[in-house]
Amino acid sequence: MKSWCLVLLAICFAAKSSEAEEFKSLRAPRTTAVEILRFDTRVSNLRMTMLRGAEVSDLRMTSRKGGAGAQETQKDYLTSMEADKIRDAETTNERIKLFVEFADDRLKKFQYELEHPSQTNHEQMLNFLMNAYIGCVDDAADLIQLGVEKQENIRRSVDLMATKTKEYLEVLKKIQSDGKEIEIYRDNLDDAIEGTQDAMNDAEKAKKSVAPPPVRRKS
Repeated sequence: MKSWCLVLLAICFAAKSSEAEEFKSLRAPRTTAVEILRFDTRVSNLRMTMLRGAEVSDLRMTSRKGGAGAQETQKDYLTSMEADKIRDAETTNERIKLFVEFADDRLKKFQYELEHPSQTNHEQMLNFLMNAYIGCVDDAADLIQLGVEKQENIRRSVDLMATKTKEYLEVLKKIQSDGKEIEIYRDNLDDAIEGTQDAMNDAEKAKKSVAPPPVRRKS
């Protein structure tokens, strides 16, 4: 019995020593005022990080409780104004049209950045814009699928998507063939070409599923 007690005491002592070492760096130093100030700054920064994390979480939860049909969370590649436009759009047709417009904007900005490189963050800007373009096209394609499933009248936006994705595909393939700085953004460009091709095919298929445009009667 005594031997077991000694073993338990040894285990407890080892765990306590390990715990002490683990949290040693978190204790406020008792030496100079500078070290104490540094410790206080670390604690303050940690609290600020936790607070910001909580705020972001709250914002995400709030956006998830938004109106039906609106995007559930703010997209990283949308500005606040663009996100508001998506949320305020009353129909799926309008939302698809907006995402197509945003995709068009990102692709044009990518082309401009390619021809007029920024002094700083050129590589990051190219990849961000290409990723943003992909995100907008994917969201538009997802909304088309949702509209078809709900049997909504999204004929106009489906036709728009089919036309624009053909144009986008030509632009992307030209960028690929020109090969200007392509090593910087090759992976994202390949993803964009594949995603645009898929979106174009989906739009063509959707034409067979959505309601045809209303026929105007001749007076």
